[in-house]
Amino acid sequence: MTHNPWDLTRIPGGSSGGAAAAVAARMAPLSLGTDTGGSIRCPASLCGVSGLKPTYGRVSRYGLVAFASSLDQIGPIAASVEDLALLLEVLAGHDPLDSTSIDLPVPPYSQTLAKPLENLRIGLVREHFGEGLDGEVEAAIREAVRVYESLGAKVKHLSMPHGKYGVAAYYVVAPCEASSNLARYDGVHYGYRTDEKQMIAELESQRKSLEKAGAAADDLDNPLVRMYRRSRAEAFGPEVKRRIMLGTFASAPATTTPITRRR
Repeated sequence: MTHNPWDLTRIPGGSSGGAAAAVAARMAPLSLGTDTGGSIRCPASLCGVSGLKPTYGRVSRYGLVAFASSLDQIGPIAASVEDLALLLEVLAGHDPLDSTSIDLPVPPYSQTLAKPLENLRIGLVREHFGEGLDGEVEAAIREAVRVYESLGAKVKHLSMPHGKYGVAAYYVVAPCEASSNLARYDGVHYGYRTDEKQMIAELESQRKSLEKAGAAADDLDNPLVRMYRRSRAEAFGPEVKRRIMLGTFASAPATTTPITRRR
């Protein structure tokens, strides 16, 4: 289990916590993370390093194990913003192997770090400063805002009344996409495959036990289905299984409301 290098009793945060912890502990100068709902930004914050989720399409996702394709992004983690900018310059750019990759020039991020902040506009969402926000976190944000204002940035307070539905929407979209994306890991096309000899022996033993007891063995898995089931049961962890189950349930016809009705 990965620990926060600043305090081993605390978590490093998110599913990219190992990448952030490695940089924070000076085990690596740079690292990559994947961010769907905060898994670069949260570990970077908790471990005291810099992390960025790039705009969708800015960095190629080719080769990434997909969780939620419409939300996933690969991004940089570094000890400083300067290192972060240099790494992003290398990562960003068009990739013909990723159909969602944007074909646009890569800005010189590292050359704009000292740019004056007079034209920078920062939006603060009022609803984000309410119930559930830790007092120390709010104080740190307010102090950062004061620093930005002192450097010439303009701060505008905004309202996003529908933001309260964001988490609920995320937990419908992300698990549904995860359920679809992870269906390919069946022990045949990709990834882990169960021990077939052991599986067949177990299946045959169950069949003989049912026949000895005078019960029908018709409902027993055939070898292919058992291989699918065991491969996925053994390879996926509890959290992944929960998300697959939630996504499968949420996307099932019986649990969705039809937009149109057939006559």
